[in-house]
Amino acid sequence: MIETKLFGKTKDGKEVLAFTLTDGQSRAVILNYGGTLQSLVVPDRNGNLVDVILGYDDVAGYENNGGFLGALIGRFGNRIDRGRLTIDGKDYALYCNDRGNHLHGGAVGFDKKIWGHEIKGDELHLYYVSPDGEENYPGTLNVHVIYTFNKSELRIVYDAISDKKTAINLTNHAYFNLSGEGNGSVANHVLWIDCDVITPTNDTMIPLGEFRQVKGTPFDFNAPKAIGQDIEVDDIDLRQGGGYDHCHVLKNGAGNYQKYAEVLSPDTGIAMECFTDMPAVQFYSGNGLAQSGKFGHYYAKRNGFCLETQAIPNNVNVPAYAEYGSSIYEAGKRYFFGAAYRFSTKS
Repeated sequence: MIETKLFGKTKDGKEVLAFTLTDGQSRAVILNYGGTLQSLVVPDRNGNLVDVILGYDDVAGYENNGGFLGALIGRFGNRIDRGRLTIDGKDYALYCNDRGNHLHGGAVGFDKKIWGHEIKGDELHLYYVSPDGEENYPGTLNVHVIYTFNKSELRIVYDAISDKKTAINLTNHAYFNLSGEGNGSVANHVLWIDCDVITPTNDTMIPLGEFRQVKGTPFDFNAPKAIGQDIEVDDIDLRQGGGYDHCHVLKNGAGNYQKYAEVLSPDTGIAMECFTDMPAVQFYSGNGLAQSGKFGHYYAKRNGFCLETQAIPNNVNVPAYAEYGSSIYEAGKRYFFGAAYRFSTKS
């Protein structure tokens, strides 16, 4: 069942709707503003309901604060070196909004758009048409995202097609805290990621073609460990990121839908299994959080974490990364990927 309510209005008077997807006791709230995952309530080991998503109580919170909390990201999730995009010999200068680089779609990305919507049974369908030249990307891009919440699993399907050759790399930027949003650090959350290599970056967080084996480093989560166990180790990539903010190249490979991560809060017993057919995931430990959120809670540094499924950042400029899944799509070629978060409890 999906219920629709008015969430509020934007600065320019546009209505923002909240769609509540109910699954037994659990529920997820999605906004048509940015396709944002505003809330996700699931039971803990004692049956108490816990909201595990960082967010805001009103539209102004999403309009006035950074961090992309819970939002759909596009046309290109993550970073592109100095905003450089070249397609068939033509250069497109993208807006640089992060240390001289292009981040999460530029000046006004998909996270700031009002999406069209349609409810089909237990599916929420969101639509956005990005016109040719928006943020200087070529091609009119028709984007269709489907949210479902069934059997304790929130699933997101990304579907897009352009009328010109262009770059596409969509993701969701949900911040999770399985102890409950507003309940402090996620440092004690136990994380497993099915990954052998990350893409190290320069001092502006741009990966430039290298791969780094995780074995023997703080980035090795092949054996489950607490997020905070190695986060303060003196490591160049941790120093540059202020913690974890790195692309983990997944073993499953693009197009193979498999489980790639699992996270557990020892406090609540809430466990989250993560699935995708995208080639990589950006694990971000919330190093830049510093804002007031829902219910008067303050989100401090590392009070939430992100697992953003995507193609490898900057792959439009690095052929070695594009081999794992290129973000350059020919006109008429369908972009189609999925991601899911499945919840359970452990004693």
